[in-house]
Order: sequence, then structure tokens, then C-alpha cells
Amino acid sequence: MQYDALKTFVTLVEINNFTKASEILHISQPSVSLHIKNLEQTLQTTLFIRSPKSVQITPTGEILYKRAKQIMAIAEAAKEDILAYHHSIQGTLVIGASFTIGENILPAMLSKLQHKFPQLELQVIIGNTDEIIRFTKLLQVDIGLIEGQAHDNELIIQPFMEDELFIVSANDHPLVQQSAITIPQLQRQHWVAREVGSGTRNYLDHLFRTNGLQVQSLLTISSNQGVKESVIEGLGLSLLSGSVIERDLRNGDLAILPLAEQRFIRTFSYLHSPTMKNKRNVDALIELITTKSEA
Repeated sequence: MQYDALKTFVTLVEINNFTKASEILHISQPSVSLHIKNLEQTLQTTLFIRSPKSVQITPTGEILYKRAKQIMAIAEAAKEDILAYHHSIQGTLVIGASFTIGENILPAMLSKLQHKFPQLELQVIIGNTDEIIRFTKLLQVDIGLIEGQAHDNELIIQPFMEDELFIVSANDHPLVQQSAITIPQLQRQHWVAREVGSGTRNYLDHLFRTNGLQVQSLLTISSNQGVKESVIEGLGLSLLSGSVIERDLRNGDLAILPLAEQRFIRTFSYLHSPTMKNKRNVDALIELITTKSEA
């Protein structure tokens, strides 16, 4: 099975258009069609259902797509191993990161990585925790960084640092005047939260469940910045990572509500497919983040 044909197939699946696929691959549209035809003849199956307006992948096409991504990842790893033989880390590293990590922690790591390996091209995809897990399984990213932990037999998952979350409010919230608040004081409050699928939202839901907290209202926003701005405007309390609110606390825009005798600690984890094991570019990032956490 030719690598170029698999690359054409994967591109067509992801672009869903023969003309655009040919443009991306810099080959003619008949060449795209020929690659697909050759694959279908080799595998004795139909990979796409074609119509004048659309291209729909078949169930056997879905099977091949997953395996083709793995084959391409292995081929890329082989290429990088050869580069490593010549004492060079280069090529492309695609990193998936949840919002808290991607927006507040990862940039400093990328700066160090780029300084150490200037020939390494870095790409970052930011999404919520569930999205990053899915991207990693589909090999759309080489490595994922998520809030909390995950359990998936298809992935290698390891913690790399701890993160503390805090209950925050606007500066004029009535609870700000308290030296320490208790769980009963959090009953029937207005809250602002990240969307379902976010690691931060999962932790907040856990806080509600374990303490039997009833919510007066819940505003859901799919970005940390949107959550912070809503809290500042007095729309409710929230639970956010210390890395997210550091600058806002320093500027006096938010207040922490200290909960008596209770802290909120979670783990950040990295995850990748077994096909990425010992891939030099992935190992370079793992070495950086694990060294940082041990320092």
C-alpha cells in the first residue's frame, strides 16, 4: 500500500472535497481519483460514496482512516528517528492543549522549546479536555495536555504537574467581607462555569455533587476569559485555576473566597497514542514539562 495514496486518502477524508484535496497535495484531481481507485482495488472495498455535491466516507473507509493515520504517524516517527541520528530535532510538533493549559501555561514552555530546538515547527490546537482527548486518539495532535486525568486504553496518559483552583467573585460580592467562608454559604448562589467537557467544569460539578450544593443559576461560557469577565461584572461565582486568575488578582479585578479547611487540587496530564512513543519531537516536550514540574 503506497504512502502517497494513503496521504491522499487521509487528506480527502479531512477536506471532503476532491478539488481542494488536489490543491493541498499539489497534484491533479485525476491523480487524487486514481489514488483512491487504487486503494479500493487493493483492499477490494468502496471507501467513498460519491455524488455530484458531496463525498461520504463508508464504514470500511472509516476503518482505513484510523489505520492510515497510524501508518503516517509511524512514517513520520521513522523520519524523525533518522533526523535524530544526525543529532537534530526538527519537523513539526502538533500539540493539543486544554484552555487553561494552552492559554496560561503552555506559552512559556513553547518559548523554551523553540529556543532549544529552533528548527522545530510548533503548532498548537486549543480545545476543552474532551476535545483534546478525541484529537489525540484520532492522531490529529501528536501529544495532548489536559486538566485532570483520563482513562482510555488507547492512550498513554501520565500526570506532569498539580494545579490549584480557587472560588472567585467580583470585589463587591457580599462574601468577600468574610475571612473564611463555609459550604452552607455557597448554597443557592449564582455561578458562572465553563462548558460541559471542560476539565474545570468537571471539577466544579464534582464540587457541587460532593457538597450537595444547590445552584440559584448557572451561566455557561466556553472560554476562561468569558467566565472571568462575567464574574467581574457580578454575574456569579466561579471556580478557576490559579494560573488563569493570577493577573486579575494582581490588578484587583477579582477576589478569592477562601473556603475554610478546604483546597481544590487537581492534576494536569499529558497523553499520546502508543504510536508516538519514542518519537523525538514528542519526547522533547515531555522532557521539558516533566523537568519543569520536578523543579
